Amino acid sequence: MDGITTQAVRYTREGFGQPAQADHVWMPPAAPLAMPRQSLEDAGSDHKPATSPGNIVLRRAAILVATLALAFLAFLTPARIYAEDGFSGLEILALSLFSILIIPMSCWFCSSVAGYLRLQGRARGDELQFRGVARRPKVRTALLMPLYNEDAQTAFGRLAQIESSLAAFDASSAFDIFILSDSTQPEAFQAEWDCFQAFRLTSHCRAYYRRRTQNTERKAGNIADWVQGHGAAYAHMIILDADSVMSGETILHLVDAMERKPDIGLIQTTPAIINGETLYQRTQQFGVRMYGRVAAAGLSWWSGSEATYFGHNAIVRVRAFAETCGLPILPGRKPFGGHVMSHDMVEAGLLRRAGWGVHLTAALGGSFEEAPPSVQAFMSRDRRWCQGNMQHIQLLATPGLHGMSRLQMLIGIMAYLASPLWLLSLMAAMVIQFQTAPKLEEIATLQGWRTIVLPRHDSLALLWMTAFTWLLLFGPKLLGSALVLMRKDERRSFGGAASVLKGAALEMVMSMVMAPIMMVSHTRMLIEIFSGKDSGWRPQQRQADQITWASACAFHAWELRAGIVFTAALLARPDLTFVFSPIVIPLLFAPALSMLTSRTRIGLAVRLAGFLLTPEELGTTSATAPIRRPILVTTRRGESLGQASEPVTAKTLEVA
Repeated sequence: MDGITTQAVRYTREGFGQPAQADHVWMPPAAPLAMPRQSLEDAGSDHKPATSPGNIVLRRAAILVATLALAFLAFLTPARIYAEDGFSGLEILALSLFSILIIPMSCWFCSSVAGYLRLQGRARGDELQFRGVARRPKVRTALLMPLYNEDAQTAFGRLAQIESSLAAFDASSAFDIFILSDSTQPEAFQAEWDCFQAFRLTSHCRAYYRRRTQNTERKAGNIADWVQGHGAAYAHMIILDADSVMSGETILHLVDAMERKPDIGLIQTTPAIINGETLYQRTQQFGVRMYGRVAAAGLSWWSGSEATYFGHNAIVRVRAFAETCGLPILPGRKPFGGHVMSHDMVEAGLLRRAGWGVHLTAALGGSFEEAPPSVQAFMSRDRRWCQGNMQHIQLLATPGLHGMSRLQMLIGIMAYLASPLWLLSLMAAMVIQFQTAPKLEEIATLQGWRTIVLPRHDSLALLWMTAFTWLLLFGPKLLGSALVLMRKDERRSFGGAASVLKGAALEMVMSMVMAPIMMVSHTRMLIEIFSGKDSGWRPQQRQADQITWASACAFHAWELRAGIVFTAALLARPDLTFVFSPIVIPLLFAPALSMLTSRTRIGLAVRLAGFLLTPEELGTTSATAPIRRPILVTTRRGESLGQASEPVTAKTLEVA
């Protein structure tokens, strides 16, 4: 009973120390910490974190110049084509849309090149300078897992893996685990309580549980409630999602870095995806594992101490968070006003506004999450993220925010606005073609295929523009694959070169197929949001299910309509089929693709065929990232997927 709040516990003869079921509370003594709501008018701090790289201005200038140069190079071809007969109003619109879209594509490509060069050049980790071996923590850290109508057994199973890994390093006494429930379904929070009672009896860490009856401000409010009630007792908190797993060694490195660098307010890891069962999950899992390091290393290189925050699998300095991250209530009605939904990026901006460093690290492995099992499940979650990112539009001009914090928000906004802009660009291009009668002087005959008529413009210029655009899109994936292929041990950890090439090819095809579907889906989301429709708060779907044909057709009705409209246009201009078929075909087959990619049988068949394999499920790891005391990543059924931790060592820091 050490440390348990007597006010929150009822003692009964049947079970001494067991809280009555109506309470569902088992918490330590209160340690209040003020967390005032922040004003959007504060000027902020001029303090520059000591962890900010000395040449960060040059790094950002290099990314900016390279981005603009690539974007201008891509802009020249369509500009020359449209200038042949003089610019019409519609051509100016199409060219403007293309210019807006090509800039973020160029930026992401340049960022990935920087990440690739950094990793390939064997740079020593990053500015956080992780030690080869993390020392024992000197302070107390809380591990927080918020739950909202989740599968309790699975969530506590993940906590058990984390706790066991910490125990392997004899570090359990420095960590307390808090399960913070917002569950509203009686069967859900009763299952949580039952699992907690079993978990706390076996956990080497002290474990606590409480359930809120009022879900004010969703997850952000749940974390804030804990900070205000118990935050003063802890130096740091590591925030987890219900699908998060982190190795004990990674956690120790995070705490060690926070202790050594008092200017840091937050360190975000880059989680890999595990436990993919369906084809959709496996595609996401392979893509993040194969290409994620390159993207993260590049973003970390030029974001410096003004990085972003994903909302989970990160360590946060509790007092800094309490002093700076009390979220304001946005003016106006939902969906733009009210409580902040995508709180993580705002919290990162507020921390940096107050002078705290916010870092993203690509030097640590051992951080994992899971992907939604289907396209539909992802889109349902994405709808809430879309609304949250649209809220950020009114925060871009917030006084005191660092320019990089504004850019991070703008990148999040453009991740969704790019879809309707792309759709408008396609529509404008098609209308332009309808305004000009097709000419047959440009014809390409493919062996074994029927003759395909290309648009009337110079075919070489069109092919160059298409190839250059695809390079920008797929360049980061190619760089990630090249990095693995060039390293013998990593290549072997993915099952060999053939496995890498097969997996990368399938993942790229899947991403091409899904792109038009996401384009229309995001457009629908934005139309709903700007029409005033709120997304609400629904539990995340983490288990694979069998999607029916009827439900798939209903869910993808917008994609079907868009595909039919484009098809009707192509019937009038069949010469454009070759150009538009990569867009139209996925839209017409969106329900079928949604069903097929949600099937666990197909995911298993793909795995058995040697596609989309990752080191975690193969039980292999790179020799450049040896495991001394691994955490085992398991499936939901408890089958071991092998050693998954990639702790930082001196050699690891040289390579990744």
